[in-house]
Amino acid sequence: QVQLVESGGGLVQAGGSLRLSCVASGSIFSIRAMGWYRQAPGSQRELVAYFTSGGSVTYADSVKGRFTISRDNAQNTVHLQMNSLKPEDTAVYYCNGNFVVDYSGDVSKDSWGQGTRVTVSS
Repeated sequence: QVQLVESGGGLVQAGGSLRLSCVASGSIFSIRAMGWYRQAPGSQRELVAYFTSGGSVTYADSVKGRFTISRDNAQNTVHLQMNSLKPEDTAVYYCNGNFVVDYSGDVSKDSWGQGTRVTVSS
């Protein structure tokens, strides 16, 4: 089992910044991919920023230039630095990852965190 715990959400005024963190724990041999999604009220969950299995980074067009994803592989952690926040960034932010959970490298597991709420006031 792999557990993901997010932190760092909250209420901020438009133009402000927040930094989200996600720590993965459990039987993790390696991380294949890891990053952030969000879901606004009445909307589908969407990708925000993600480290892909090939090691590259993908950002949603709506956050490019404002959000930065980073990771600490030794700590199984990813961060999302969110600057110049807008009211439309208001959502629950979810951490997601794909983890190798056995020594052979053949078994992987996809996991989601419980989410952390970000509210941006205008």
